[in-house]
Amino acid sequence: MRNNTDPLHPSDELDTFRMSMCPFILGVTLCLLTWTDSAPAADCPVWGQAYSRNMISNETGLADRFDPATGQNVKWIAPLGTQTYATPIVAAGKVFIGTNNERPRDPDHQGDRGVLLCLNESDGSLCWQLIATKLSDEIYKDWPKAGMCSPPTVEGDRVYMVTNRGEIMCLDIEGQANGNEGPFLDEARHMTPPDKTPVKLKKTDADILWSYDIPKEMGLFPHDSAHCSIMIDGPFLYVNTNSGLKGTHAELRMPEAPCLIVLEKSTGRLLAQERSGIGPGVFHSTWSSPGMARINGKRRVFFAGGNGVVYAFEPMREVPPTGTVATLKEVWRFDCDPTAPKENIHEYIRNRGVSPSNIKSTAVFYKNRIYVTYGGDIWWGKEQAWLKCFDATGTGDITSKAERWCYPVERHCCSTPSIWNGLVFVADCGRNIHCVDAETGEPYWTQQCAGDVWASTLVADGKVYLGTRRRDFWIMAAEKDKKVLCSVKLDGGIVGSAIAANGVVYIPTMKSLYAIQKTAQ
Repeated sequence: MRNNTDPLHPSDELDTFRMSMCPFILGVTLCLLTWTDSAPAADCPVWGQAYSRNMISNETGLADRFDPATGQNVKWIAPLGTQTYATPIVAAGKVFIGTNNERPRDPDHQGDRGVLLCLNESDGSLCWQLIATKLSDEIYKDWPKAGMCSPPTVEGDRVYMVTNRGEIMCLDIEGQANGNEGPFLDEARHMTPPDKTPVKLKKTDADILWSYDIPKEMGLFPHDSAHCSIMIDGPFLYVNTNSGLKGTHAELRMPEAPCLIVLEKSTGRLLAQERSGIGPGVFHSTWSSPGMARINGKRRVFFAGGNGVVYAFEPMREVPPTGTVATLKEVWRFDCDPTAPKENIHEYIRNRGVSPSNIKSTAVFYKNRIYVTYGGDIWWGKEQAWLKCFDATGTGDITSKAERWCYPVERHCCSTPSIWNGLVFVADCGRNIHCVDAETGEPYWTQQCAGDVWASTLVADGKVYLGTRRRDFWIMAAEKDKKVLCSVKLDGGIVGSAIAANGVVYIPTMKSLYAIQKTAQ
């Protein structure tokens, strides 16, 4: 993953102007190096490489095996809660990961909570934590003990996060250690249930700078759990609203609500929203994260909806006036499953043979193409799922003409693909890791695992890293010929994805975060 979270911010017109001016050639070159595939790796401040969302890293010298029993190549192991669905992020000497509060770090805060831990990169010790109470009136709004599932996005000294309550927050990277900055000053009340007296803030508490509460401001609640990796583009934050079904699973909570919104980075003010009609077609919920790519020289925001359709929008170019909420302009749409039912879709909830498709993973951009997994839901609808590749250079409804290939995976699929060296690596809930050709979709190999996979593959240093829900972690050679380098049982199921930063691979299990480094003991 990159160490830059603003890879494509300059406008298309500004890029053209700069490239025409010889005195600025060096500046343009440096700007481009921040987002091309040749950029060096260091921190991992955002989920998915830059905003292509490709699950690869430029890190080298990574361990190809480790053993927690002997300590081989294990730098440290940090305790988490008991259910950890999030992927870690590394920036500015800190590691961030969401979990629950079943193993409290602060005895003053007991009970079910969502937690974002900020740990020291050097040893895994606690710097501070963000604590959020649960949305307790209905379990389908905030699933019990699921904790915080979203990975944060870090830029400079700011951390941007979607909490388990569906709040979008801007946090000080130092927490309360450097004082309580505003304008938000009521952290003590925020992390305490309404019927309890707030506890005095500590240096190990988070410092919330601003908060945009989607349920309060829009009347829209997460379904099961909120999941989004916020995308930063200059002064703008692109965020998935997690729009989904009511607890009955018979109808949408707010079908007219937008599934993708844009906030002002400095204040949290709502600036724009999609109005492409995603909501009514959402089969279960919307858990994908937005991405950004330069397609035929033009910047595009791409987003996979819970209706099984991938969209591209023109990015925001300027901050609209106060009180104005702009509409994102749609460039194209691609329906991954055009022959699936489109009417009365929630009648198919319990039909394991026929149903609409949804997208639980995040779409990935690679060489003017989009790669995405889709199909029936893990809990509802059909069991079929696929990996699809399509051309992203068109306009309008490109469904009938853009598809390049389609590869069937086994049962359901939550995994975001990794594309490296002409190969695509992806996993499924049929307990398989797949390697296919990025150009043609032809399979090279599959590897059977002990458990089904919700995590995404990470490709780094010529290796594929991946864990399963049955505790087994795999390291494979990222090659056309199958080669298992390591398979090891860890202390809990693995749902979050591994990431690499500064020579270390970070592996989250339900209960622990492993920092794996070559030659560590």
